[in-house]
Amino acid sequence: MVDIKSNVSFSCQRCLQPLKLDSSFDQLGEHTLAELSLPIQQQVVGEIEQQIGSLENLVPPFRLTESANGTNGFMLVGDSGETESLSHHLRVRATLFDILSSTSAADHPLCDECTDSLLMLMDQQLRLTEGEWSDYCEYSKKLEEEDQQQGNENLELINLTKELADVKAEEERMIQELEALRKEEAVTRNAIAEQEQERDRLQNEERRYWKEYSRHRRDLILAEDECRSLECQLAYTSSQLERLKKTNVFNATFHIWQSGHFGTINSFRLGRLPSAPVDWSEINAAWGQTTLLLTSLARKMNLTFQRFRLVPFGNHSYIEVLDQKKELPLYGSGGFKFLWDTKFDAAMVAFLDCLQQFKEQVEKGDSGFCLPYKMDRGKIEDSATGNSYSIKIQFNSEEQWTKALKFLLTNLKWGLAWVSSQFTKDESEQ
Repeated sequence: MVDIKSNVSFSCQRCLQPLKLDSSFDQLGEHTLAELSLPIQQQVVGEIEQQIGSLENLVPPFRLTESANGTNGFMLVGDSGETESLSHHLRVRATLFDILSSTSAADHPLCDECTDSLLMLMDQQLRLTEGEWSDYCEYSKKLEEEDQQQGNENLELINLTKELADVKAEEERMIQELEALRKEEAVTRNAIAEQEQERDRLQNEERRYWKEYSRHRRDLILAEDECRSLECQLAYTSSQLERLKKTNVFNATFHIWQSGHFGTINSFRLGRLPSAPVDWSEINAAWGQTTLLLTSLARKMNLTFQRFRLVPFGNHSYIEVLDQKKELPLYGSGGFKFLWDTKFDAAMVAFLDCLQQFKEQVEKGDSGFCLPYKMDRGKIEDSATGNSYSIKIQFNSEEQWTKALKFLLTNLKWGLAWVSSQFTKDESEQ
């Protein structure tokens, strides 16, 4: 229901509902009317025509100023005093709506709901139009590309034709080259087969060579080991020989020294004292060493004793009397013997006689040689004191007998030193 006091001048051009206009529509200036008269819709349509080439003609809108009262007209309701003012306002508003209708595809005025509906519809049309425009642009671009591609394809076809001719010529050349290569391959295969046979032969020879080399290498290693062993043995033997050359055999074998009142040979004491009763086995062993020493010295000098022959036999050594064919023992059994048992004393006297013969033989070759103690008929004389000591044990004291034996060993040591010096001299001259 519309209030009877309200002025209803216009109705909606779509739903024909009466409209109540705002009072701001009563006064419109010339500038406002000029701005509203600008052809907004015509400018948009012109742009669309330039892009797609055609568009339907717009139907001019319905003008309120040309219509009378009716279904699309308007009514004037109010007092008679306000008739002139309303008529002016209506003309202004009718002019406004005519201008809007002339610049738009829709007739004005419109209510809010119709306006919203019209805006939604125009948005949909805008999206559809934009989609169509995008499709048209894409299709136009595609056509241009196809035209360009077709031109490129023609050029490419010409190039491919030329390239095909070149490829065929190359193919013929390659076929000829292939035939030549096949012939060369056959020759190469034959050469490879010959080389493989030669390789097999060389490998067999190489295996035989390595076997023979390994065998010779093993023999060489064994020979080198044996050679080094022989060199070591030779070096050791040479060193031993040099050491033995420098070694005096007599000095190494017979060591004559003294121990208190006793003379010793190889650590065996020769003699006997009441204060030191030496065992007779030691005395006999010392006489055996003494006999062996004098025998060795005589053999070294090629000396043959007269009347006697020394027989070294350990602790049972003896002297053989040549003209009587009897043996004199150089060993005792202890205690003093009877007067008629003088064989041990005779043996010691004979030994002293043999030592005297050795001295005389040395003096023949060396006039400067002299023993420290004189020996004569079983006695040894001390040159320093002039005392003589018997080598016999009968009718003699143990002290004198022991001293005589000590002098005897001293003379032997001097003879040993002389023979050793001569032995060393002969070796150096050789």
